[in-house]
Formats: sequence, C-alpha cells, structure tokens
Amino acid sequence: MKILTNKTVLITGGTGSFGRNFIKHLLKNGKPKRVIIFSRDELKQFQMQKDKEFDDERLRFFLGDVRDQQRLHRAFHEVDIIVHAAALKQIPTLEYNPFEAIKTNIIGSQNVLEVAIDEGVEKVLLISTDKAAQPVNLYGSTKLCAEKLFINGNSYASGKTKFSCVRYGNVIGSRGSVVEILLKNRDAKKCWLTDEQMTRFWITFEQSFKLVSFALNNMSGGEIFIPKIPSMKLVDLFEAIVPHAKREIIGIRPGEKLHELLITPEEARHTIDLDDYFAILPEYKSLFDIEDRFKALLKKGKYLPSGFYFSSDNNKDWLAKKDLQEIIKKLELYS
Repeated sequence: MKILTNKTVLITGGTGSFGRNFIKHLLKNGKPKRVIIFSRDELKQFQMQKDKEFDDERLRFFLGDVRDQQRLHRAFHEVDIIVHAAALKQIPTLEYNPFEAIKTNIIGSQNVLEVAIDEGVEKVLLISTDKAAQPVNLYGSTKLCAEKLFINGNSYASGKTKFSCVRYGNVIGSRGSVVEILLKNRDAKKCWLTDEQMTRFWITFEQSFKLVSFALNNMSGGEIFIPKIPSMKLVDLFEAIVPHAKREIIGIRPGEKLHELLITPEEARHTIDLDDYFAILPEYKSLFDIEDRFKALLKKGKYLPSGFYFSSDNNKDWLAKKDLQEIIKKLELYS
C-alpha cells in the first residue's frame, strides 16, 4: 500500500464490515500518516476505540453523516485520499424506505464528490457492488447512480481530484451476509433457500483490500475496477456450512436476481483485461481523452472480445465447498 504511505486517509462508513477490516489491514500493512474513521454510528465508534486492535495514535474518529455537507468539509480538510464505503445496503429495507436510500447512497455520494473537490483531495474511490450492473432493486439502482456520479464527476474536478470506483460481489463473512447468518445457525435443522440454481460472486476481505490498493495505485479518474473472483452456487454454499439442515425452496424474493453481473455486455465494449482485474473505461469520450488519460492502463491490458460479459453463472472460476470452508476457518468465524 505504498500509495497510502505518509498520506491522510479517510474512510466513510469506517465502522462497517469493510471499513473496520480495511482499517486493520491498513494500520498493519501500510504507513499512513493519519487514518480518519467517518461514520454516523456512535456506538460502533465507541466499540472500536475500546478495541485493542484499533489502539493506534494515527487513528481519528469523526462522527458525521455523508448527508451533511458542512460536516464533510470539516472532516475532509487536509485529507489526501478518501475511500467512500458509506451506504445503506439492506435490499428489503430500502425497498420500503426509498427516500432514505436516495439521500444516503446518491445525494450522500454527490456530497462526498463536491466537498472532495472543494477541499482539494487527491483521490476518491467509491466502493460499489455487482448489484449496480443492470440493477433490479433500489439498492443496486442507487449504487449505479453513485458510480455515474463518480465517473462523470471527474469533469468537475479539472484533474485536480480523481474519482474512480471498485465493483465486486458478496464478501465472505461480512456483517449480515448469508455466510454469517448460516454460521450462527449451524445446528439448525431447517433452512430456507430461494432457488437451487442461484449463483453469486464471492470475494474475501483480503481480495477486496488488494483491489482497493490496485485501484488507488492505477486510477487516472473515471475507471471502474473489477476483480476476477470466483462464483458459487448457493446450494453448494449451504451444503458447505449447514450440510445436515433440510432445505426448503421458497423462490426468488422481490429485488433478487438468479445470477449477478459484474460486467454487462454494453460495458464490455469499453473494458480492458488487466490479468487479475478488469477496468471499465468511461464511455463518454467527449469528457475524456481515452487514449491519453488511460495510456498506462492500455499498455498493461487489452480490450475484451465482442460479446463478452461477466456473470456469476458464466464464470470460469468456481469456489469449491472445501475452499469456502478453508476461507471461513482462516477468518476465524467459527465459534
């Protein structure tokens, strides 16, 4: 994480699953000058301050909400790099509370963008999701809007502040994930599965940190970086964690897909292959000098073939049940 050496780094949503684990990783493996945890959850901030893993003089805790521009101005002052992870994410909850999703995920992201420009921040990276690709629920739609804001927001920054995104699938062991729920109910005699054919992309925290580091090191502003991560059928995931539970098929719930996308066919036309990652380049060439701005990336990779798309069911890389079990053991999630 050389890009973060002697830098002041701020993480919005810093008390969430990604934020907590990324901060631990950063403090252990990087040499930041200062790390600011920005979130609206005072209880989680209090718990982090009492946790020995976060006993570090480089840490600062800022209570605030991305909806509040004035507070963002104070928090972003003299910050070099921002990782924007703050978001409302629970799909059923957001379907019932759409105004709140828009205020945080869209307007909040616009606030982060505008204040970062005003405060002269060097780089801002949005943490997005596979649900932003051809979204079918409000959560995915708001994250797609956030991506569009970050990509085309570069036109407001005149190159002084760079905005890019990372987009990935489900994080193994994140708070509220199906993996965490199953681990807490390993002795259950019955479980509910939506569809036996359903597939999802899976990524570990460590892989997400490497993706963020790669994006911060290589971004020129306007890219969406995507990792080449494995897929897994949900039925295999259930068998790996709760093999003895009787499964009841309840059908796909509102706002769910049978399979997720990380790169749509339309996006693939302006995406380059970078070995371990993909980079979706901006589509609007009127706003970006593609050949000049992304010269370094274009030298490292090549454009994808016609008709390509990256879906959790057409993936060449699949996560085996034993591999998932090993990942979970390493994360020490078993009680």
